[in-house]
Amino acid sequence: MKLSHISALLKKDLLIEWRMRSAFQGMLLYVICTIFVCYLSFKLRSGQVSVPTWNALFWIILLFVATTAISKSFHQESSQRELYYRFLCLPEEIIISKIIYNALIVTFLALLCIFFYSLVLGNPVQDMGLFVLNLVLGATGFSSTLTMVSGITQKAGNNTTLMAILSFPIILPLLLMLIKVSRNAIDGLTWNDSQDELLILGALNGIVLACSYILFPYLWRS
Repeated sequence: MKLSHISALLKKDLLIEWRMRSAFQGMLLYVICTIFVCYLSFKLRSGQVSVPTWNALFWIILLFVATTAISKSFHQESSQRELYYRFLCLPEEIIISKIIYNALIVTFLALLCIFFYSLVLGNPVQDMGLFVLNLVLGATGFSSTLTMVSGITQKAGNNTTLMAILSFPIILPLLLMLIKVSRNAIDGLTWNDSQDELLILGALNGIVLACSYILFPYLWRS
């Protein structure tokens, strides 16, 4: 595996995203509209949003944003382009570049999401450093899981329902840990209180990354 190949594949995906800005702009519009709907549903009725509701809504929005952004990872790759890739690079390089690219996109969307979310519904987070670290770990976990599942569904005819079914059992424990760590950040607890959850998040990300690295070559050659 060569880093030069990974960087070239990553640059290719970024250039495609830059030339097709409508897809990224659509995701931004989705984030803004969803947050505004939450504002109309909760803020205007009760005058304030409770901390558990604020926390749960944020991660639900981010999960759907990540799913929307990553679901097209392999859909734009034609069979002719896949055949061309087989002569240029290894399948491990392809999956690693896709995961890095999706992690960057989801992290950027997550930062925009917390900005607009705080602007509209307030920001009760007391430890922003822990919260941002949790966001990065969550973006990496979502990216590694959903990228691999997107590759599977692409081989199954781009079935979006299959993507939701396959990713849910893996995403659920990750989501529970993310919600717990973000609640600790909101309450202003020390980093030591979230140490176990952060280690679990790191372990989950490592397991999914290792499984993707090992299993994707068999999927790519099928």
